Amino acid sequence: MQTFYLSKKNGRYFLIYLLAVTVLIVAAKNALPQATAVTAEPYRQGNITDNKVSLAINVDWGEEYIPDMLAVLSEYDVKATFFLTGRWTTNNPDMAAAIAAAGHEIGNHAYSHSSPNENTYQQNIEEITKTEDAIVKAAGITTRLYAPPSGESEEHVLQAADDCGYKVILWSVDTIDWQKPDAATIVSRVASKIHGGAIILAHPTASTLAALPDIIEKAQEQGYVFTTVSENIGL
Repeated sequence: MQTFYLSKKNGRYFLIYLLAVTVLIVAAKNALPQATAVTAEPYRQGNITDNKVSLAINVDWGEEYIPDMLAVLSEYDVKATFFLTGRWTTNNPDMAAAIAAAGHEIGNHAYSHSSPNENTYQQNIEEITKTEDAIVKAAGITTRLYAPPSGESEEHVLQAADDCGYKVILWSVDTIDWQKPDAATIVSRVASKIHGGAIILAHPTASTLAALPDIIEKAQEQGYVFTTVSENIGL
């Protein structure tokens, strides 16, 4: 095997070459887009030792039931959080404004109710920001709560919400009212699972409207107080 030797002069050139290559590699690496760690996990509930509970009402349809739901909530002096899709808000600006005027909290439920998990990061950004614009235009308010459609919350979904400045809200008690059970079934589901800090997922349906007084009364009988989601989770 043939052996090669470097002179002092050539050795210095070789070290300079290695240093230059190292600097270029480090510079190239730093120039690449860096992934940002998700800073917060979704909220499924508030503090379980508190007596606060919240109604999280996701709205992409069912506008015919909302005026009566607002009337029931007003009768019991209960404030809820309504998560609105952008397309619904665009089509029902007066109703979105009425929800805000009644003192309820409004959250972001994406624009088109497409699958956040199947959307790209950039598509989720667009879904959130388009909805934010629609809510500002209709109700004159901004929100920083995001309820992803179907509760889908893969990492890129959480990252998109976080990068838009939103807290992701899921739930701990599900009425499953989209299956259109009778009101008694909805009341039973909530009453059997309610707990301190509960976030109760609901939608504007006929069954939910019929169940709403009993849900409120049974929760209050157990000593629970209804608050907005923001207050429940301590924002």
